[in-house]
Amino acid sequence: MKPARLIIGILARHPDLINQVQPVLTQEFGPIIVKSPNLSWNFSRYYEDELGPDITRCWVCHSPLVAPDSLLAFKKRTITIENAFRDEQGRRTLNLDPGILTLHNLVLATTKDYAHRVCLGEGIYAEVTLIYHKGRFEPLLWTYPDYKTETCLTFLGTCRKLLLTNPKGLYSFSPE
Repeated sequence: MKPARLIIGILARHPDLINQVQPVLTQEFGPIIVKSPNLSWNFSRYYEDELGPDITRCWVCHSPLVAPDSLLAFKKRTITIENAFRDEQGRRTLNLDPGILTLHNLVLATTKDYAHRVCLGEGIYAEVTLIYHKGRFEPLLWTYPDYKTETCLTFLGTCRKLLLTNPKGLYSFSPE
């Protein structure tokens, strides 16, 4: 297996939560080497009941290279982090979506089953969200709208370049 990068998409009730969760993500997954600019997330109302109406979105890329088959373990760990940030009413204040970035694609983990998703086990599914084609990441029919933005595509292009710079291709991080 060729190494990959761990990407985490962050949706937050307010921008301060992004600053608060980054040290936790660093402790769990290693240093963050790239962070996208924050976006106002107004692509749907899906998360509004939990996160509120003014959701902020960003993505981070972690430094250690990871094994592409570690997505299930990463999703379980991000769920634990989300739970630690729940509010007094038990609602999530953050949504963390880990993904595995390879030279060829971005595969996201989700707890939602659907026709184009593959079960990894324990209620976690994998989805090829973007493919790398003709020098850039290309969306698929089911790609979430925020993953189609230039902000996201530019961020992932930068992360892919960093993946290419690893001369040895050795894993330096394991999810276990």
